[in-house]
Amino acid sequence: MGTLHIVATPIGNLEDVTLRALRVLREADWVLAEDTRRTRILLDHFEIQKTPTSLHAHNEAARVEQVLAALDEERSVALVSDAGTPLVSDPGARLVAAVAAAGHRVEAVPGASALLSALCVAGLDTQQVLFLGFLPRKRGDQTRLLERQRGRPETIVLFESPHRVAATFAELARVLGDRSACLARELTKRHEEVVRGPLSELAVRCEAEPPRGECTLVVAGASEDEQIEASLGAPARTDAQIDSEIEAGFARGESVRDLASLLAARTGRARREIYARAVALRAGGAAERAPAAGDRPGPERERR
Repeated sequence: MGTLHIVATPIGNLEDVTLRALRVLREADWVLAEDTRRTRILLDHFEIQKTPTSLHAHNEAARVEQVLAALDEERSVALVSDAGTPLVSDPGARLVAAVAAAGHRVEAVPGASALLSALCVAGLDTQQVLFLGFLPRKRGDQTRLLERQRGRPETIVLFESPHRVAATFAELARVLGDRSACLARELTKRHEEVVRGPLSELAVRCEAEPPRGECTLVVAGASEDEQIEASLGAPARTDAQIDSEIEAGFARGESVRDLASLLAARTGRARREIYARAVALRAGGAAERAPAAGDRPGPERERR
């Protein structure tokens, strides 16, 4: 029976590789890598004579049978990702599930992790942690996911692309409130940076100075008051309060669809009811801004 080794590799500084990881990579019959070019740098640096084979999100399913066949021959297979611990927002889960189901051994070789490194430097509670990976790209899906975290005490950790960090911080502040947070950028690398502050301040900072490189965001969990409020259910809003929140959303540039989803989750009101109110308010606002045809000055009046 063969063994599949899940090998953590450095997230930046090559000195963070473990002795065990180097031994496993040297002894493995087959090395699978998310990006063979990046893995080649690590292997060459430590003079490991292996030629990695690609295993990424687009070919993982096709690789499963090949790996199972190798393990049936009692070969040793090592899986690495671009950097850090495989399977954490990286490919490999399908492969591990298939290998385990086939009765082969799966062995973790722990090491560097952007998730754990960011938690260590954030200065926020680490007793309860919720990892969200990368948020959905669609605004509505993102809002619904974040709404489910309202009132939860866990510190939130997520990954984000540098060009979307500012918008993500702003969305976190909008949905969860202006909580304490941390941006951990390029961890363990030459240009490592850790910035702490309220979500709103980090959003402004990142908008003015867009970050570069790998970004991990850490956000404080809900306060005790927020937890109590969530456990009691959303406080009732009057129609006037609902309309005020809708108008505030319009001022921020939000769509009717996103506002309906957000406020329905936040208030307990029916989504279609809020959608209808938003459509009516938007139409009314447009009507107020557009002067009636009879009110427009004619050519003669304009010339005067």
